[in-house]
Amino acid sequence: MNITLIIILITCGVSFMAWNNAQLYNKLIFNPYSVFHKKEWYRVFSGALLHADIPHLVINMFVLYSFGSFIEQVYDLYIPGGLAMYVAMYILSVGAANIKTLIENKNNVWYNAVGASGAVSAVVFAFVLFAPIEKILFFGIIPIPAFLYGLLYLVYSQYMSKKATDNIGHDAHFFGAVFGFVFTGLLRPELFQMFVSKILNQ
Repeated sequence: MNITLIIILITCGVSFMAWNNAQLYNKLIFNPYSVFHKKEWYRVFSGALLHADIPHLVINMFVLYSFGSFIEQVYDLYIPGGLAMYVAMYILSVGAANIKTLIENKNNVWYNAVGASGAVSAVVFAFVLFAPIEKILFFGIIPIPAFLYGLLYLVYSQYMSKKATDNIGHDAHFFGAVFGFVFTGLLRPELFQMFVSKILNQ
């Protein structure tokens, strides 16, 4: 069984249990106020195991499976530390994705967030680094090069974050994505040069 599938099974299992156990849900939810004022630092990471509803969970896990299986294999073959670093990338990306939100809402007792979107974005952007000219379906319909998809994704995330008209953690998407790209590249710095070369020589 691959690690990506294990992450998916754990996330699905915890999400389903929490939907049927309000006490567990409230204990694991990412609440910046509780992190700062109650020192419940685990919440920075445990919120990624929860999801708002079934569509939220299915979309995140589908994207994770679609890209994670490939990135897991690539890490195993090309990254020092292999699978251990893949797990580290996923877990650390959750924290990186939540940093801005954590700081901005540390005194807001009512702010809560759930979902693995930040970590999933990190995995997608690790793919963008490794395979910048491979096609990704934009909005699930239009095939465009991965590097262009990544650029549009970051611009859209920033725009929607500033607009703040929905209930989606666009900051988490943005910072998770950047972390996945940079962290992976720092493990094998030549990947940055390869990334540029592939785009210029396509």
